[in-house]
Formats: sequence, C-alpha cells, structure tokens
Amino acid sequence: MTDLAAAARLARDVARDAASLLRARPERIDRKGAIDLVTECDLASEARVRERMARESPGVPVQGEEGGGVTTGLRWVLDPLDGTTNFVHGYPAWCVSLALVDGDRPLVGCVHDAVSDRGYLAWQGGGAWLGDTRLAVSSTSTPAEALGITGFPYDVAQRASFYLSFVERALRTTRGVRRSGSAALDLAVLARGQADFFWEFGLKPWDTAAGAVLVTEAGGRITRLDGSPWVPGAADVLATNTQLHDSLVAVLTHG
Repeated sequence: MTDLAAAARLARDVARDAASLLRARPERIDRKGAIDLVTECDLASEARVRERMARESPGVPVQGEEGGGVTTGLRWVLDPLDGTTNFVHGYPAWCVSLALVDGDRPLVGCVHDAVSDRGYLAWQGGGAWLGDTRLAVSSTSTPAEALGITGFPYDVAQRASFYLSFVERALRTTRGVRRSGSAALDLAVLARGQADFFWEFGLKPWDTAAGAVLVTEAGGRITRLDGSPWVPGAADVLATNTQLHDSLVAVLTHG
C-alpha cells in the first residue's frame, strides 16, 4: 500500500466503524485483572477491524493489542479500545487507534475519539487533520507556560515513587499536568495544540503509533525521554510542540 492518502482514508473509515460498534455495545466485562482490563468490547472492536482489513487491505497484516500479529514489516497497528478503564467506568475518554507502520516508521495514523465521534487523521507528508481543519501544535516557548499530559503504566502500584518523581519535576517547572487515561487521545490533543508536551513509560506500539504521526505532521517532535530516537514500543516517550523539546528533556531527566 503505497498511496498513503488512500491508506489514511481507509484507516479513518475503519476506525470510525469500530468506534461506532463500541458505542453501541453496553457490555463492560472484565477479562484480566484489577488494573489491566480487557472487555468483550475490546475483542469485538478488534475483530471488526481485522474483518474489514482482510477485505479492504488484504496484503497488509494487522498487529492488534488483543490478538497480536506480526511485529515487523508493513502492517496495521491497532488498539481497538484505548482507554479501557475509562470505558469500563463510563469516564468520557476512550478511542480507537489505528496506524500503518513500516518497520519502525509510522506512516499513517488515525485516532477516533469514540465519545465525541471525531476522527484525528494524519499521513506522512500530508499533514494532520481533524475533519477539514488542519492541526498545528502550540507555539508555547517556555516550560513555565506549558501544559503537560502524562499517564502511568500497569506497574504503577509497585513503582509509584519513580513515576511520581517525573510528575513532581514537571509540576515544579511548568503550568500543570493532566492525565486522561488514553495515550492515543493525549497525542491527538498535543497535535491539536491544546497541550504542549506529553510523556509516559511502558507504552506499546498500538498506544503511540497513530498519535506519533499526528504529532509530527502537526509540527511536533517525538523522542525518548532523554532525547534519543524513539520507535513504537520504546520504553518511554516524550512528545512536544518542538520548541519546548530540549527544555523538557532537561526538566524531566534532570529535575
């Protein structure tokens, strides 16, 4: 699939369809543990995407959060329900995240906010979009004026002090920190210019691949927390509006 604009349109339509299915299903069935949740809806959403991609993009396999799949080469990378804990509790921040990735390079990204029924879409060289509106990251240039977003991995109970040390550094230096519970939506918000930076540990490719395309195509920058190159599935991630990047690397890694 070499036509990235066409791939983006397919991702938009498939993610929107999966989000519609999620909104229509009332089940809230816990299949794992107390923190790391998966519901019947996660599974149904992933099945829907796999079914459609088998018909409409048959030469490109799917790597999904629930069903696994290939981890190299050209593939669709899917989180069928990002923000499952929010979904289970009725908290309004959950989405479908779908990306086309070639090796370690995200090429197309769609994050469909299932609550508002809005689709964020980007493809390499084509910009980042919310409907007909082109997205651009913020112009904030100093940490003191910056609003950040973060989240916590599933081992937060065991490593709470470690994760909170980064929150403390950010709170001492920036305007504030938010947490939505959906990394994909966080990256979309950053691409839209409504926040200035995002960091988190322990994310998987399906959490970040689509959002990374949104951020970079909106003019932002994404690396690891120490400023080294990032790839989907890296142990940590820092995304910013570019202007703040070096400053935020210093803030978060050195305090």
